[in-house]
Amino acid sequence: MKRLLGRSGIEVSAVGMGCWAIGGLWKYVGNQAGWGVVDDAESIRAIHKAIDLGCNFFDTALNYGCGHSERILGQAVKGRREQVVIATKFGHKVDFANKEVGFYGDAEEDSDVASHMRTDLETSLSHLATDYIDLYQLHTWGLSIDRALEVRDVLEAFVAEGKIRTYGWSTDRTDAIKAFATLPNCSAVQQALNIFDGNLELLALCETLNLASINRSPLGMGVLTGKFSPNSTFGEDDVRKYVNWFAGFDQGKPSRAWLEALDAVREVLTSNGRTLAQGALAWLWGRSPVTIPIPGFKTMAQVEENCTAMQFGPLTAAQMQEIEAIIGQRESR
Repeated sequence: MKRLLGRSGIEVSAVGMGCWAIGGLWKYVGNQAGWGVVDDAESIRAIHKAIDLGCNFFDTALNYGCGHSERILGQAVKGRREQVVIATKFGHKVDFANKEVGFYGDAEEDSDVASHMRTDLETSLSHLATDYIDLYQLHTWGLSIDRALEVRDVLEAFVAEGKIRTYGWSTDRTDAIKAFATLPNCSAVQQALNIFDGNLELLALCETLNLASINRSPLGMGVLTGKFSPNSTFGEDDVRKYVNWFAGFDQGKPSRAWLEALDAVREVLTSNGRTLAQGALAWLWGRSPVTIPIPGFKTMAQVEENCTAMQFGPLTAAQMQEIEAIIGQRESR
């Protein structure tokens, strides 16, 4: 399965690999932001497995592990650079020595990202051992539109220089994208989207403007894989213990409401031999032709399950309608 990366015309696999978890341990504005200890050798094997299974799209960020995720991805694709499409993100102040990440200023919305972009770009290029980045994404979710337009001017210059091929913004704000995506070199939005959560107005805007909708948390940070119960807990070094900003978790545990809703649609998602995770990815493909989910991974087994989902393809229109009806009935109670 292939999809286009919006206006860029770059062809990517219908599923990408999100590289947050392979960054290891780091802190974001003082809070734990990693997914626990990682095995770098396993991460590299997993990336190789993904490529072998037809995945060519990898999404990372300068702040993931304070550069560690980028470096591991760079090592893994050495000698195979032309086989892959690399997306990375910028917009945070990264303290590499202390593994801490913050903003370029006191507040996210007024962070002076533009003046630091050249340094951030060159650092990411060095980590990834490449001389260009396919998709370069603003990673400051709440940046004011005025500041974002300053950033866009610099991104346009990077495209002209051949440093990046195209760009986008990781945010869930429809108004921000309407202002930001007015030039042809903007090709993508990275938004939170899964079967139970996401800004569908923003997804519709992506369709209208010919932008790729790159879907973070397509498996609900693991909740939609079916491997957790309401009593599941996470280690002190796992960001999921602290994600009060994500609806799939409640006080450090998987949301009971989400798990019950997952049970309600389980039969449809697992039809035709799919696993729950594969069904959740198939729902995203069935929802829109512009969606590109990027589930995270730490192991080869996770990569194999997610890449194999492409063999099943999207859910059918009838299956999508059945799920919509089930969720609608639950919400109306």
